Amino acid sequence: MLTQFAVIRSATLRASLMLPAAILCSCGAVSMAQAPAAAPAAAARQLGTVTAVAGNSLTLKTDAGQEVVVSVSDGARILQLAPGSTDLKTAQTIALKDIAAGDRVLVNGKAGDSAVTFSAVRVILMKSTDIAQKHEMEQADWQKRGSGGIVKSVNAGTGTLTVSVGAKEIAVNTSSTTQFRRYAGDSVKFEDAKPGTLAQIQAGDQLRVRGAKSDDGSSIQAEEVVSGSFKNLAGLIATIDAAKGTLTLKDLSTKKTVTVTVTANSNVRTLPAQAAAIFAARAKGGATGAGGTGGAPPQGAGEAGAQGGGRPGGAGRSAGGDLSQLVSRLPNKTLADLKVGDAVMIVASQPDPGSPTVTAVTLLSGVEPILAATPSGGPTMTLSPWSLGGEAPEGGGGGGGH
Repeated sequence: MLTQFAVIRSATLRASLMLPAAILCSCGAVSMAQAPAAAPAAAARQLGTVTAVAGNSLTLKTDAGQEVVVSVSDGARILQLAPGSTDLKTAQTIALKDIAAGDRVLVNGKAGDSAVTFSAVRVILMKSTDIAQKHEMEQADWQKRGSGGIVKSVNAGTGTLTVSVGAKEIAVNTSSTTQFRRYAGDSVKFEDAKPGTLAQIQAGDQLRVRGAKSDDGSSIQAEEVVSGSFKNLAGLIATIDAAKGTLTLKDLSTKKTVTVTVTANSNVRTLPAQAAAIFAARAKGGATGAGGTGGAPPQGAGEAGAQGGGRPGGAGRSAGGDLSQLVSRLPNKTLADLKVGDAVMIVASQPDPGSPTVTAVTLLSGVEPILAATPSGGPTMTLSPWSLGGEAPEGGGGGGGH
């Protein structure tokens, strides 16, 4: 399974700012509960990233995409909170001058005279440097304690998920403390993933999990689970409509023609010929692909990928895991780089199961040898949506990943 999860394809810092948005939201809810009765209502707030600081005002790009100028009065409380914390008792009081462009803030107060102005009575800050550091630590932890694959079954009674990781199956044990996140059916961005539940996960879903693994690797106690329902497609491009940003192909597995929308958030990559040949041999189960003839894996196909660890955006299944590591390092392409007749592998999201159109999360061309290795149907290696590696459970999605 190739993994390009959310999901994150931007620079590390930008990617790291996606997850804290959700953290700040929960922080805002907690802080409101802790605030005295005179505190502003929860609705009177702005959440986003600082783009400029001048005098006693902040220019904020909200998570809704609006630019707002926030006036901070001399008596306003300005608190710095560590990423991941939702307890204002741990916050440090700072000055307005300590805020810089790139920092994440939650501002409480009241709307100004216009829709683009706001008056703050309290500013809760997360420094971009702190967020980046936390992101790097989480990335390393996903690599060390992460796993993922295709959900085979769900036991709602015990809270156990059986997940296929290549030819192996692992038991994912969840509990009341497990954090669930779920990708939206019409979005490829990790920041659009919503808090989820065990009940939302179905057989066939793709899943990433982080937690404590058993000594024999047969089970994992889940601390965090990120899941989604995605389609894996493979075939030759039949048509390309540059104006609409779409292409069509006949999927090798279902034999149906599918329309795929390619957006600015889609990962479009081309696999080098040498790497395609190596992974084709692995898809056939050949000794060459397994390294039997001494063929070295392509650059980026590291040990971590082979183990199936990594953040949502980390590896998926055996050979596919190595491939995901490589793909995440390839330069991004666009729809203009593709042509009719190209062989492609695609992981896509769709608004609903019956929709005739899907949105590409990751599209990989240059895969003719891999598809030729499995002429009777879809490839044994599939792409995965996870964009957390470039975007946090990197995820997601993002610019050009998580």
